[in-house]
Amino acid sequence: QVQFVESGGGLVQPGGSLRLSCAVSGSIFSISAMGWYRQAPGKQRELVASITIGGSTTYADSVKGRFTISRDNAKNTVYLQMNSLKPEDTAVYYCNLDSKILVALRDRYWGQGTQVTVSK
Repeated sequence: QVQFVESGGGLVQPGGSLRLSCAVSGSIFSISAMGWYRQAPGKQRELVASITIGGSTTYADSVKGRFTISRDNAKNTVYLQMNSLKPEDTAVYYCNLDSKILVALRDRYWGQGTQVTVSK
């Protein structure tokens, strides 16, 4: 059993920055790649950033160059540094596994997410 607790969201003006954190409970953290997902109203959830156990990162084209994903293995925590935020980034952000073979496990343990709103 695992648990994901996201935090750090809020209201920010365009061009501003936010740093999201995700505390992960359970040993799954050390054996799986992790990702940040987001879901905007009326749209499907999408993967925006991923980091492997070894630290390799991947980003969606929409956030490349602006977002940075990282992980602290000692704290079982994943971070998402978001810079140059745009209104299009407004969504609920979730942290979860990024795995094609552990989909059932991933989908069973979605957290509540953290709201990010970018607006003047």
